[in-house]
Amino acid sequence: MRTLAFDGRMGAAGDMLLAALVAAGADPAVLEPVEEALPVTVEFETVDKCGISATSARVVHDEAPRDDAAEHDHGDGHDHSHSHGDGDADDRCPRGHDHAHEHGAEGHGSQRTYAEVVEFVEAMAVPEGVKGDALDVFEILGEAESSVHGQPLADTHFHEVGADDAIADVVGCCLLVADLAPDRVVTTPVATGDGEVEFSHGVYPVPTPAVVEIAERADWAVRGGPADAELLTPTGAAVLAHFADGVDRLPSLRVDDSGYGAGDRDFPDRPNVVRATVGEATTDGGGDAATDLVRDDIAVLETNLDDAAPEVLGGLHESLRAAGARDVSVLPATMKKSRPGHLVKVICKPDDAEAVARRLAEETGTLGVREGGASHRWVAERRFETAELDVDGDSYEVSVKVASDADGDVYDVSAEYDDAAAVAGESGVPTREVLRRAEAAVHDRLD
Repeated sequence: MRTLAFDGRMGAAGDMLLAALVAAGADPAVLEPVEEALPVTVEFETVDKCGISATSARVVHDEAPRDDAAEHDHGDGHDHSHSHGDGDADDRCPRGHDHAHEHGAEGHGSQRTYAEVVEFVEAMAVPEGVKGDALDVFEILGEAESSVHGQPLADTHFHEVGADDAIADVVGCCLLVADLAPDRVVTTPVATGDGEVEFSHGVYPVPTPAVVEIAERADWAVRGGPADAELLTPTGAAVLAHFADGVDRLPSLRVDDSGYGAGDRDFPDRPNVVRATVGEATTDGGGDAATDLVRDDIAVLETNLDDAAPEVLGGLHESLRAAGARDVSVLPATMKKSRPGHLVKVICKPDDAEAVARRLAEETGTLGVREGGASHRWVAERRFETAELDVDGDSYEVSVKVASDADGDVYDVSAEYDDAAAVAGESGVPTREVLRRAEAAVHDRLD
């Protein structure tokens, strides 16, 4: 499986991702439609970041207006830089940081509403798949801003993320990812930075409200630090939220290419770069040689209970999942003096173990939660597809879980029981038959 992996330990911004993708082998020539649609030029150069040779991307705004989008000036002779952590959100700058830095195309051009951005992107001469990716990224950005400001999505105003350079960042990243053509995109936990930022709505701690909203929708985790600066911008977060699955560490790859995308800032003790690695996923460490499943680091928590009410036990699955549990099992057990009891076993991510243990103790009153010796499990790749069933002229939908190995080979298709039961109740078809039809429909589609 061809995999594109990002290392998020120094965060991400739109221009950094652009640069990293080019450094990892994507052809910058595919960005031509961006330069034709917008009065910008995307320029790349090699820079040094704490001894790391990295690629820097600059979205330079063409100062002269253009009547013909196909004819544009490739540079205006000025020194431009697209900063990492200073732009992509509402006119903000880290507290205490010099406000007089240069931003290249940062915030240049029209400030658009979400609806105007959608209209603009839909008119761009890019492949439909790329257009769909870009619209999805802007929907993530729009929903985040809408939630933060309490406004309808269509009326939400983008400030810098609706400007020409931000559109170039988003659509450019989508074009470059399409050029690399990975089967899967992943990222390690993404650093947000620390400190505070000051923008038009006041002073907020890092990460900013929009980044927090986007992180809630993302599959990957965030972590604070490692620098007292804003490292993860809304644009960078939204691009990763759309494309990338979260992993705890770099998966096992036969590396074909790699590169570093540079941020504008320099830190004395660490290179301000995001790394992109492209290669074929192997089964050594990322999947088991015998099972070809995916390694997933976990913690296993358990406790014995001899006085828990049935209602408490029944509610554990929901309450512990809300705290971060991945799986909850309640098993009958025989306690001391032959008293009936239960063994509760919980699987969670190592980072969530403390919070899950605390919730388990609070819900049950147990005096101790122990962590077992398991450190990982082998799991299937999972996705959901929708099966459409026709019953006497009426159409019904059933969600179907598709399980595959690390190479994408499907080995199980299972319809969701609750969906099937709901369809059975409405249509009069037995639940077992609805399950069979839904799974058969997805099997036929996959074949």
